[in-house]
Amino acid sequence: MQPAASIAVIGAPIEVGTSEPGALMGPAALRTAGLVRSLADLGHAVSDLGDVVPDCPREARGLPAVAAWTRALSARVAASLGAGALPVVAGGDHSLSLGTVDGALRHCARTGRPLFVLWLDAHADFNTPATSPSGNLHGMPLAALCGEPGFDGLFADEASRPRLDPTRLYLVGLRSIDAGERALVTARRVAVTDMRDIDEFGVVAPLRRILERVGAAGGHLHVSLDVDFLDPGIAPGVGTTVPGGATFREAHLIMEMLHDSGLVGSLDVVELNPFLDERGRSARVLVELVASLFGRRILDRPTPVIEAVPRDSGA
Repeated sequence: MQPAASIAVIGAPIEVGTSEPGALMGPAALRTAGLVRSLADLGHAVSDLGDVVPDCPREARGLPAVAAWTRALSARVAASLGAGALPVVAGGDHSLSLGTVDGALRHCARTGRPLFVLWLDAHADFNTPATSPSGNLHGMPLAALCGEPGFDGLFADEASRPRLDPTRLYLVGLRSIDAGERALVTARRVAVTDMRDIDEFGVVAPLRRILERVGAAGGHLHVSLDVDFLDPGIAPGVGTTVPGGATFREAHLIMEMLHDSGLVGSLDVVELNPFLDERGRSARVLVELVASLFGRRILDRPTPVIEAVPRDSGA
């Protein structure tokens, strides 16, 4: 990624999409771990816009509360992108991505660019109310964004809102998937790089293919980084730990390649639960990863150029 003209840090202290309390403290923990300072030290113009406050009672739960968060975050992300800033949204449970991706979709619809989503996560998050074993909405954002049924009233302007094209969605790091969402992911032709693939082939080849496609389409890449993408031995501060995740070096390599590509247009960092963390360990790791995505490196290396064409090649 080339140096951004500006970065807008947005807090999303949301935990209404999960049954595990503590994620609402995530934005404060990331700020305490130096998120804003680390980005500013890299030479970026960083504005901390504070925390989003949804238009709903604090005690609200379930779909109405998630809908309020979705609309508020969508508006904030779209406004930041419209002003030329790259939004970095600090969460908060993964239901917040309903708003961040929706905001990026609306911005891309106005600018005529295709949106691609890189979902770094142990889980597919493609459940619907009909398939979810838990009913927790933080396991459903991708299904809702792609237009699956069962989410009436969640988005503003539901009939006309842009949908996420599932063939422009990339799940990387997957190692836990429910039966119902497995069928949906397969039927919708979602690209999956699970941990077996990473064990066999590493992260470079699959990520390079993703970046080449985004670049060829002239696309906007939204990255969603879930703490549980990482192995819990590295980042234990999450309510949905799954053994066998990405290593510290694999995660940094992904961030460095994303920076080199210059394609990332928006980012969310989700599911950090400081209540379950060990002395801020997970928050510090996440801040280091975000800094790598925005240009921190050990040695300067030539930056590869990925050519862009005006529209999706349909690859």
